[in-house]
Amino acid sequence: MKTYNVLLIGSGGREHALAWKMAQSPLLDHLYTVPGNPGTAQYGTNISVDTSDFEKVLGVVNEHDIDIVVVGPEKPLVDGITDFLTGKGVNVFGPTSRAAQLEGSKSFAKEFMQRHNIPTAAYKTFKSSQFDEAFEYIKTENRYPVVLKADGLAGGKGVFICENETEVKKRLRQLSNDEKLKDAASTLVVEEFMQGQEVSVFAICDGEIARVLHNAQDHKRIGEGDTGLNTGGMGAYAPAPLLTPELKNEIEKSIIQPTIDGMKADGNPYLGILYAGLMITEEGPKVVEYNCRFGDPECQVILPPLKSDLLDLILAATGSSLKNEIIQLTNRYYCSVVLASGGYPSSYEKGFEITGISDIDKKSLVFHSGTANKDGKLVTDGGRVLNVVGNGEKLQDAIDHAYKNVKRITFKNSYYRSDIGKKGLKTLES
Repeated sequence: MKTYNVLLIGSGGREHALAWKMAQSPLLDHLYTVPGNPGTAQYGTNISVDTSDFEKVLGVVNEHDIDIVVVGPEKPLVDGITDFLTGKGVNVFGPTSRAAQLEGSKSFAKEFMQRHNIPTAAYKTFKSSQFDEAFEYIKTENRYPVVLKADGLAGGKGVFICENETEVKKRLRQLSNDEKLKDAASTLVVEEFMQGQEVSVFAICDGEIARVLHNAQDHKRIGEGDTGLNTGGMGAYAPAPLLTPELKNEIEKSIIQPTIDGMKADGNPYLGILYAGLMITEEGPKVVEYNCRFGDPECQVILPPLKSDLLDLILAATGSSLKNEIIQLTNRYYCSVVLASGGYPSSYEKGFEITGISDIDKKSLVFHSGTANKDGKLVTDGGRVLNVVGNGEKLQDAIDHAYKNVKRITFKNSYYRSDIGKKGLKTLES
């Protein structure tokens, strides 16, 4: 049996989960991660290379006889790492830069959906020089809440749900002046607010067909009860009880496969992970946004129940043979709680020692997101620090299991939401 040297790109909780899952495959020879984190180091070799320097990444590929590159985060994909490496004869799992514009540009995605009759919210776009016009448009429409979206990548922090005119003014000012946002907001998408519950559906795609891996529900806001600023995600659970078998079939037929068909028809065949963030409305499922990779922290709850060999699926996708694959899952629930640095998603301190990971029980999982090794100690090194994953036959069991282990891990100024999964419990009760 042929085995493969794999290069994984990224350094977050998603990449730790990917490393953990691929390490279970008999097809794996050796795993290298660029740049990785203390979690990915448990399953292979971390190499400290700047992932934005594609020539240096290519150097790693050549030095270590890499058979396939798996790209975790969105930025290298949008910036063209797949195009660069495939142009050098390297096998890459991840969409081209043009295909990744489904995530890289909100306006590209909206125009694509409109063109291919994929259900989504009504919208209007404005250039940054037209923010006054955007304000007047919103004021005239007078429909609140209204959604403001920076067109480009903003790490999950470029979307604002505004309840009134005052908040619209504030957020437009922020999108104009914030150094971290204004490049992403060179174009603004103003979108109608969709009522309903959000759910994330993940599919693996080979350019022709898609196979749905699993679904999850994320918790984007920093505060309890979905309040406060948007974050990269404060927790997730899978599967979402909201998604009945009938609804799953509808989503595959009206959104997932039409997206793959539309990308192919437009000359941008989509190979990689398609993450469709959906709103389940009274009119049916609609796309909130596309992402061109696994979600974080959703990846941490959809990979543990995956019985199929992830590396085998990835190889099938790059070999255009997904039609022969069947996705197998356990019927357990998984819940991930993010332990964050106090102050996130705004300013926060780093470098605090983390203790208690060795005290968690063997059935739970901890994925590193923003950690580092310093002077022989594990310390905080980011806004989202750790993901603690619990599981159970029932959703409540998975939630209880996660929080029981969350309480065993400590670091200064740690913060987490205590209501991850409650929306799913309400759905089950209704």
